[in-house]
Amino acid sequence: MKLNIKDTFNKELPADPNKNNTRRKVFEACYSYVTPRVPSNPKLVHVADDVAKLLGLEYDTNSSAFLNVFTGKTVYPKTAPFAMCYGGHQFGHWAGQLGDGRAINLAEIRVNEQHWALQLKGAGATPYSRTADGLAVLRSSIREHLCSEAMHYLGVPTTRSLSLALTGDEVLRDMLYDGNQDYEKGAVVCRVAPSFVRFGNFQILAARKDHKNLKNLADYTIRNFHKDIHSEGKEKYITFFQKVVNASLEMVIHWQRVGFVHGVMNTDNMSILGLTIDYGPYGWLEGYDPNWTPNTTDSQQHRYAYGNQPGVVLWNLVQLANALYPLIEEAKPLEDVLESYQTNFDKKYVEMMSQKLGLAEINSDVEELIENLEQNLQLTETDITIFFRELSSVQKTNTLQEAFQKINKAFYKPLEITESITDTWLIWFSKYIERLQIEKDEDKTRKLKMNEVNPKFVLRNYMSQLAIDAANKGNYKIINELYTVLKRPYHEQPEYAKWYAKRPEWARNKVGCSMLSCSS
Repeated sequence: MKLNIKDTFNKELPADPNKNNTRRKVFEACYSYVTPRVPSNPKLVHVADDVAKLLGLEYDTNSSAFLNVFTGKTVYPKTAPFAMCYGGHQFGHWAGQLGDGRAINLAEIRVNEQHWALQLKGAGATPYSRTADGLAVLRSSIREHLCSEAMHYLGVPTTRSLSLALTGDEVLRDMLYDGNQDYEKGAVVCRVAPSFVRFGNFQILAARKDHKNLKNLADYTIRNFHKDIHSEGKEKYITFFQKVVNASLEMVIHWQRVGFVHGVMNTDNMSILGLTIDYGPYGWLEGYDPNWTPNTTDSQQHRYAYGNQPGVVLWNLVQLANALYPLIEEAKPLEDVLESYQTNFDKKYVEMMSQKLGLAEINSDVEELIENLEQNLQLTETDITIFFRELSSVQKTNTLQEAFQKINKAFYKPLEITESITDTWLIWFSKYIERLQIEKDEDKTRKLKMNEVNPKFVLRNYMSQLAIDAANKGNYKIINELYTVLKRPYHEQPEYAKWYAKRPEWARNKVGCSMLSCSS
């Protein structure tokens, strides 16, 4: 196995001079060198073949070298693994230094003119682990591995996952933070992205008034990931911030489009490149509920609920603006960029929802149609993935009753559909079908376009849990099957029709299917 090593982060930025792997505060450095923990008996569970091919490793996945490097058993020659230093706001409160507590960056490579950073999650403690062990369990690793890839194929900006492996070690975890600890199978995932730099990398330097390294980090990020920025001085950093804002906006619009809820949108979980990062207690909307969060830690506050995500992204961007302020020393340019976020979000949200509805022309009537739809979806528990997928079958010539019948399978409790609810839906469909009449696209063309933005298959939590339950018994068939299904989320795939279904009733309140903790 040969990797084309092209390290930048640990070559161009300052390192922690202390090479001891002890929990500590790290100052005037962007990272600390650390060696992955050697697993006792590593075993590959799954390799994402497309990611392996992307990295030029498709012929190496069965080799011992592949297994050893991507589980932490051996360090690839002439590389220097490290953990990043960063801070962050957690649930709205400044938490100070955080850092890669269970992630170790192996190396950066260059393949076909593309740059990739390789990172192990669950490979042991680092100086930033605080009181934790730096390990991960099979349960959360399956969720991260599958979701990273599922999001990519949905067209959502995301980090990728190359491999999922067992370590052969047992890991003690309190899954629900309720005092009931138990041993679980240890696992490690190899994450892949152009960069794992986060908002928090800038925040910790600004908080410590380390403006020299703040500038170094900003210059590094621009030099390596925004080569089209040619301005100098404060204009360079304003342009950089605008790009981060644009990328973050694009990311959250996609989240809302597919019904994804991140669950823990702390600033240290925000990628500077606008990638979905850190798949912990995430979830997919089943019934349409803007106030739903999958995170048990957020069950009272609902700070990171589905409907709040766009606003939280803006809040996090404000924190990044505060961190970048010392490089600009003017608030107005940063405020102008932040103001553009809200304006652009409102516009892009309507555009996105119009696409989901199959409407090309946007006007005030369409905006009202969207607003009324979001109200209707809350009249009774309605599966939004199935609703939008079935909506594409509505035709211009349908009667209101025929149109309403087409989305009937999206309702969780059909017996709750009262006459009043039916009438409200029929009013909406009368406006929708009226709107379809002025659309240029024929029904067949519109259906195809709608099915390109409304997925048929998403990684519902109950699906992950079925894969987890089987894997804990040594059966990885469901992992393999879900990976195959989720690579083509917009295709019909009739052979996998069983995965196109509402959440089963047994999963409504089951641990891992409804609410999850941040526990790994």
